[in-house]
Amino acid sequence: MNLPLEGIRVVEFCNVAAGPYCGMLLADMGADVIKVEHPAGGDTLRAWPPLSEGYSENFAALNRNKRSVTLDLKRADDLEKARQLIASAHVLLENNRPGVMARLGLSYEDVAALAPRIVYCSISAYGQTGPRAQEGGFDLTVQAMSGVMSVTGEPGGAPVKCGVPLADFTAGLYGAFSVAAALRAAEQSGRGTHIDVPMLGATLAIAALQTSEYFGTGRDPQKLGSAHPRNAPYQAFRARDTWFGMAAGNDALWRAVCETVGRPALGNDPRFANPTLRARHQDALREILESIFEADDASVWLARFRAAGVPCAPINTYSEVLADEQVAHMAWVQPVELPNGVTTRTFVSPVRFMGEAAVIRARPPALGEHTAAVFQALDASTPA
Repeated sequence: MNLPLEGIRVVEFCNVAAGPYCGMLLADMGADVIKVEHPAGGDTLRAWPPLSEGYSENFAALNRNKRSVTLDLKRADDLEKARQLIASAHVLLENNRPGVMARLGLSYEDVAALAPRIVYCSISAYGQTGPRAQEGGFDLTVQAMSGVMSVTGEPGGAPVKCGVPLADFTAGLYGAFSVAAALRAAEQSGRGTHIDVPMLGATLAIAALQTSEYFGTGRDPQKLGSAHPRNAPYQAFRARDTWFGMAAGNDALWRAVCETVGRPALGNDPRFANPTLRARHQDALREILESIFEADDASVWLARFRAAGVPCAPINTYSEVLADEQVAHMAWVQPVELPNGVTTRTFVSPVRFMGEAAVIRARPPALGEHTAAVFQALDASTPA
């Protein structure tokens, strides 16, 4: 399969999560992503456990389909090699604190002089300019700053972050989408651009329902556990043995719930006449439903709701969902060999083109594995 970004070269100056995830998304779509790392240890994610015979599975999960070169950008000769590499590229991706690349002589203005059509993407905690631009940030601090932690967890409970690093990966997704769009513009105009992707802004952007609730009411959204502020039943419920999720997101599904639990009269209860009223009285509704659910195991209720067409799901662990028949059907989990010869598994791109599942074109790289080959190829392509 011809991938959409084949022929695009990306030079990645990134560490840990947001930037490397962005680079991997571009690599999955066919881009030649060359990851520039410091010779002394490289990307700090390489040291994160779990380690399989010394190689980080976390690093492997964010750096497949890439090549690694090592350069010490504080050395003049290595900095010149970096410029040579950038001049051959279509995209530069970096997630350093604002100002770091400029101090190295690799700002957008510096790079555009080498490659006028380059798409230069900067991912940072708060953006390239503004009163917080020089503040560092990690997923936790951005979740705290963005309001995510104010609406996560049970009512009255301690602040809780989302267990998945959504600030990091949302910024990476926005970065990859923006790069793909900017490449098309550069092809048409012959001019590149500088993309500024702030983790804070990306995390606020995906909170559109929460920000619009505040704009519309003047009130801060509140923690509701697994419940929904504007719809019910739409949360995790306790059955006889364990919890399960069920979401009756409209009146027709609510009527199906009433029939499934054998209480059709609930559909006529004025407290539950529409989604807004059900959300307003959802504590009472949850108590009613859970008093019914306690009669059978979650698997029984899931089977009944599926038969009625009501969206529902078990509360899976990762081991359970990764073994699910749909995950197997989509071929999302594939074996991957690490540079040390260990074979592990990884979750690949979930996107299919014309029904074809994603493939791993290249295993995650050893530190500096491709340095010689990359620069020999550059030297060979440079006119004498």
